[in-house]
Amino acid sequence: MTERGNRGLKRVVNAFFCSLRGMTVCFRTEEAFRQEIFAAAALIPLGLWLGGNADERLFLCGSVMFVLVVELLNTGIERAIDRISFERHELSRDAKDMGSAAVFLSILICIFTWIVILAR
Repeated sequence: MTERGNRGLKRVVNAFFCSLRGMTVCFRTEEAFRQEIFAAAALIPLGLWLGGNADERLFLCGSVMFVLVVELLNTGIERAIDRISFERHELSRDAKDMGSAAVFLSILICIFTWIVILAR
């Protein structure tokens, strides 16, 4: 956690290490994130190779990274809900299901992006 009052480069460095910790914790504890990281490790180099120009490479790689971003946000929502209570509640279920739907949609965006660009 960053200290209050950090400014400039120190704040940027602290934010970087907090981000790195968040990704590490998610990788260590979330099977879906691990699977998506392994897919990204293959797809990002492939996207760089298959993209015909800078725009295509950006969309191919960016759509893969978008899935990772949404998965991190979904995991954060799930953790916050679980921190509040493990008791079953309709609103908690709804929030988790909406996060899951966001991940699903991000995966569809990624798939459609790859299809459209590679089918050219």
